[in-house]
Amino acid sequence: MRQPDFTLTAGPTMASPRVLSALGSPIIFDYDPVFLDRFRETERLLAEVYQTQNDVVLMQGEAVLGLEAAARGLVQTGTRCLNLVSGVYASWFGDWLRKFGAEVYEVRVPYDEALDPAGVQRALDEHGPIEVVSVVHSETPSGVENPLGEIGFVAHAHGALMLADVVSSLGGTELLVDDWHIDVAVAGPQKCLAGPPGMSLIAVSPRAWEAVEANPAAPRSSFLSLLDWKLRWIEGGRTAFPYTPSVADVGGVHAALSEALEESLQTTISCHARAARACRAGVRALGLELWPRSESYAANCVTAVRAPSAVSVPEVLSHVRERYGVQLSGGYGELKDKLLRLGHMGPASRSLYPLVAVSALGRGLADLGVSVDIGAGAQAVMDALAEATAAPLEQSLT
Repeated sequence: MRQPDFTLTAGPTMASPRVLSALGSPIIFDYDPVFLDRFRETERLLAEVYQTQNDVVLMQGEAVLGLEAAARGLVQTGTRCLNLVSGVYASWFGDWLRKFGAEVYEVRVPYDEALDPAGVQRALDEHGPIEVVSVVHSETPSGVENPLGEIGFVAHAHGALMLADVVSSLGGTELLVDDWHIDVAVAGPQKCLAGPPGMSLIAVSPRAWEAVEANPAAPRSSFLSLLDWKLRWIEGGRTAFPYTPSVADVGGVHAALSEALEESLQTTISCHARAARACRAGVRALGLELWPRSESYAANCVTAVRAPSAVSVPEVLSHVRERYGVQLSGGYGELKDKLLRLGHMGPASRSLYPLVAVSALGRGLADLGVSVDIGAGAQAVMDALAEATAAPLEQSLT
């Protein structure tokens, strides 16, 4: 089986030539001055993308490791947590919290809706005092983005620590860690940043460090230990690692962060927003239904589409991949057979990739007997891209 020509999925995403080149650089000693400088510089770049003055931690392992490390660091038996559930990942996170002994309360909304900060406020008033509030910023499985900033203010006003899964939002949508009072943020480089999927990118506030240090159940001398990074690397003067990091992955993450910042972080975010608008316009013009009930909270990372009842999701994905060389995504977890997803992260947020995604989906569905307007879909994508491109030009001429 050949590899697809285009990977337009929910992640990992296509990587740029610069990232691929960095991943292929020679492996050197992790205590070589060149690598130590690169690691420290990668931390600095990550803090800039996170827009934070807090400590950042680069843990070896995909973002799920970072999320588990954060949960285990903050939670012990009896910790009172409010878990905000608007999708598959948040639901799973609640299972983790319970597994670690937390007393978990939940705010739940349908998976095609976003959380309402007023509902979070009511839950905190009802169940307080709450020690930890956990939320997913961008629910990749359903293409829904939650109002993290507003939720952060509500949680902070109640004195709770804010733990945010920002795996698919970092670099693709506005994220102000310090201004929004996010105490622990966990991301992965393989989504909007388009880096390798082997690291967890974490930001930790002073309040969160205090909570982890005071938690007797927090992992110590463990691969899951945030404290090991604080004590050995950060407080040790950034000269000794708690374990050997992947030299190649750090190089790839360094390249990905550099690319996100060099053109300006706002430009990078704007590209993701433009691609998302274009894909949504194309999907509607095809005659299909978006999964989120309102585009006001549709995510910048993926466009989620309700799967037509006449076809199965695996059938569509297989056909589009084999016939047209385009790999798209289906649903995930409870949504596995209910929706299709078009990824527009990293390089796929640029150029005509949204046109490729919408056209491949439309053509594939038509081949399988679904009535869609392929021409209208393609035209809608092009119109949206042209409108977004023309706006900065008009501003520069006035």
